[in-house]
Amino acid sequence: MTVLSAALLLFLILDPLGNIPVFLSVLKPLPPQRQRWVLMRELLIALVVLMLFLWCGQYFLSVMHLRQESVQIAGAIVLFVIGIRMIFPRPEGLMGDIPSGEPFIVPLAIPLVAGPSGMAAVMLMGSNEPGRLGEWSLALLIAWGATSAILFSATLVYKWLGRRALTAVERLMGMLLVAISVQMFLDGISTYLKLSSSNL
Repeated sequence: MTVLSAALLLFLILDPLGNIPVFLSVLKPLPPQRQRWVLMRELLIALVVLMLFLWCGQYFLSVMHLRQESVQIAGAIVLFVIGIRMIFPRPEGLMGDIPSGEPFIVPLAIPLVAGPSGMAAVMLMGSNEPGRLGEWSLALLIAWGATSAILFSATLVYKWLGRRALTAVERLMGMLLVAISVQMFLDGISTYLKLSSSNL
């Protein structure tokens, strides 16, 4: 996987276009200046969380005695559920009930930007190829930068595309995530079967 393909994968997982309506509704009660400050704070928190999972994921797996293929399969299942919810959203929205008041960490930083699928994806990148942590960090920064640019322009993007276009884009991204999750699941099963057969 190249840096650009990894960045594209992470960008799809972060789902900035699908998150625009939620971000707008959560930040709406705040003054415009406060909105931008809160948005930057939440995005930075999400970046720190994802970087921690990227750089410390392999140590977490060893401490918990988790095999990489089990995390890969679990990440694929979570990614599949997120993709299905993007394609067939619930009436209350992707994230369900959202707490009122100024957001802090939940729900904007976690789980909207740094969600379980994103954490699993960066953890797998870091643990599968620890020698490329610098490249994965660059890919994460590219995806995070593109996500931040879109979310900071959320109002303009929403006015320009409209609700229907954003919904269509989110459905498309959901389809891509489902396809990626199936591939991740098959790769995890394949790795497990190879290791099991070699141990026999």
